[in-house]
Amino acid sequence: MRVHLVSLGCAKNLVDSEVMLGRIGQAGGIITTDPVDAEIIVINTCSFIESAANESIDTILELSKFKQKGTCQKIIVTGCLPERYREQIVSALPEVDLFLGTGAYDQIIAAVTETTAAPKCLLPDPDHIAWAGSASQRLISTGYMAYIKIAEGCDRDCTYCIIPKLRGRQKSRSADDILAEARELMNAGIKELNLVAQDTSHYGHDLTPPENLARLLDRLAGLSDAVWIRFLYGHPESMNSSIVQTIAAHSNLCSYYDIPVQHASSRILKRMGRRYTRQDLLTMFDNIRQQDPEAALRTTVIVGFPGETDADFKKLVSFVESVRFDHVGVFTYSDASDLASHRLGGHVSAAVAQSRYKELMARQKKLSLENNRKHAGRVLSVLVETQLQNGQYIGRSTFQAPEVDGVTFIDGHSLTTGAIIPVKITKALDYDLVGEPV
Repeated sequence: MRVHLVSLGCAKNLVDSEVMLGRIGQAGGIITTDPVDAEIIVINTCSFIESAANESIDTILELSKFKQKGTCQKIIVTGCLPERYREQIVSALPEVDLFLGTGAYDQIIAAVTETTAAPKCLLPDPDHIAWAGSASQRLISTGYMAYIKIAEGCDRDCTYCIIPKLRGRQKSRSADDILAEARELMNAGIKELNLVAQDTSHYGHDLTPPENLARLLDRLAGLSDAVWIRFLYGHPESMNSSIVQTIAAHSNLCSYYDIPVQHASSRILKRMGRRYTRQDLLTMFDNIRQQDPEAALRTTVIVGFPGETDADFKKLVSFVESVRFDHVGVFTYSDASDLASHRLGGHVSAAVAQSRYKELMARQKKLSLENNRKHAGRVLSVLVETQLQNGQYIGRSTFQAPEVDGVTFIDGHSLTTGAIIPVKITKALDYDLVGEPV
């Protein structure tokens, strides 16, 4: 069978997609990048927020057209969309032949090869998700960088978040299993590993005996000095000094702290179900910078949360300007009837939320340019990832995470993609840098 797979949503979803592709290939399937040639099309969906769910539905409808004009015989939809909307999605999307929830990824081969009538919607308990195993079971799709999922699910009860329902409670992967996959990826030529989970800094608390992120990072750092390692998606409640001290002690651990705070008004944080205050956040980021002066800070925040007043928003703006993050992702609150936050009073209009989004993004754009200007004249280590047609290359420094941050444009010739090279920064842009090889 010729199979085309589209992966939507976050990096954690991408890992699931790569595992499915790997299993399909090992079972004799042929992976095609063109849906016109595909006999089976798989869409791995996201439904975390309304825009993501809409994108998933639009993608399904667009690709279902290949049943009429291509060779497609079957459409399979996997992941968060069927897990969230369950059996009701069957009648809503009759174009789809089979839905697999987040606990059914291991049934992808049966779903692809089954020729008889099968249940339209398979929704096993996501708390029974089995770990995929080694890197050899994945089809890596990200060049010289790879993600490693170190845990699944989440134990938090944030009022705006559906993840515990979609992915179950936190289930950490064993450290030995993670290290084994890291070794395989390094041996295959990967130059950067990004650890991902819903609450990465909470890794290991559910294992017996308990593990922790600092110890895992220390062990990973010892595998190779030539490979960058970073973690994404930390949490203020589980960040601690041992993580920072470990990162600061190893040159191949990226001094990059991705810690979504969601807001900076203590009142709104309480309504969100986040058990920390504005002062806790200021203290945490100050401590990180004291222990690791090279630290790059990234966060994400939500504007327009129910009950957010102009005063709350001003507190958020002043917080962002005070901390001076290197990178900030801003989202407008996405409401849905299955969220606890839906039942809170004081819902903010879409127009007001969008206005606040634009204002905060404009403020951060100025801060980002100011932060980037401090790198002018410096020589940075850059991972060369892509060659452009005009002879220019695109790479990333240790403080530029893949897909979510800016990049470094390199003016050079005959550079080797996949190499980490010294680059002198000659120009700072709003979000990107420009440099030349040294």
